[in-house]
Amino acid sequence: MSGEGSDHTVVIKWSGQEFRLSLPKDATVGDLKKATQAATGVLPERQKLLGLKFKGKPPGDDVALTDMKLKPSTKIMMMGSREEELDKVKEVPKDLPEVVNDFDIEEEEIAIENREEYLAKIERRIKEYKINVLNEPREGKKLLVLDIDYTLFDHRSVAETANELMRPFLHEFLESAYENYDIVIWSATGMKWVEVKMKELGVTSHPNYKICFMLDSLAMISVHTPKYGVIEVKPLGVIWGKYEQWSAKNTIMFDDIRRNFIMNPQTGLRIRAFREAHFNRDKDRELLKLSKYLKHIAALEDFTDLNHRHWERYRPKRKHEHTDSSERQLKESGDT
Repeated sequence: MSGEGSDHTVVIKWSGQEFRLSLPKDATVGDLKKATQAATGVLPERQKLLGLKFKGKPPGDDVALTDMKLKPSTKIMMMGSREEELDKVKEVPKDLPEVVNDFDIEEEEIAIENREEYLAKIERRIKEYKINVLNEPREGKKLLVLDIDYTLFDHRSVAETANELMRPFLHEFLESAYENYDIVIWSATGMKWVEVKMKELGVTSHPNYKICFMLDSLAMISVHTPKYGVIEVKPLGVIWGKYEQWSAKNTIMFDDIRRNFIMNPQTGLRIRAFREAHFNRDKDRELLKLSKYLKHIAALEDFTDLNHRHWERYRPKRKHEHTDSSERQLKESGDT
């Protein structure tokens, strides 16, 4: 639909490109979608035209563009995929590596974090996923979200008891963290496995700290990355949508796989994987070091300025630095 006599010019923004469409005076939203299909290859039923409203609601296909009073060359962002692209992402690749290189994932974080279709999936999880609260959240506490496999526990090595595969200083770490943080366990496995392992490790029955609740694979969402295809991730928005006291400002997540927090890249800290427990448990000090980091940042009002990749180099400002600064200001004001 194009021509010199057209009365509506609309610019469709999609997949990093802009498509200028010209439509006749009597064109409807349905006509706009057909023209969009001709330009992009995305079927009308796959199109989501963001920001297009009529009487405060998304318009039906029969609504005339004239009635919507669009400005000349109005730009509309579209979400949608061609059928051939959808076919590529229906199945998880069999050769998906367990650990994805940080630099591989980093290029895709910005493109994925705010994608409309993934935010819609998070909204569905917020509405549909049921959380079994073990201990009520405490007022004023920040949030620590922990993975299990290779983070707290070596789940691949052979042993007679779970304690042999438990990461060194696990209970000391959780006890220390509990002073400032409510603790949530989130595993990419089923809830039955989560409950059994946490019980075996003595985590859910420990007298000196409490687990707020646990999440399993059903709380995760699938996203598509150009390099790795479909991957399952842990969007913290599911928790934030259910508990308004927590947000990116006061939440930190530990996981040994960076792709698990690709929807919240700034909030995640990639912990070193704990493997081969029998060989490494005498020298692994990761949780001890991270206990100090959690203590240091607990006093901060906002975590969003932190770069958790550099956690080992983080040094909190000393109290006397603030005092010295205040005293200098007082002296300077007194001298004037």
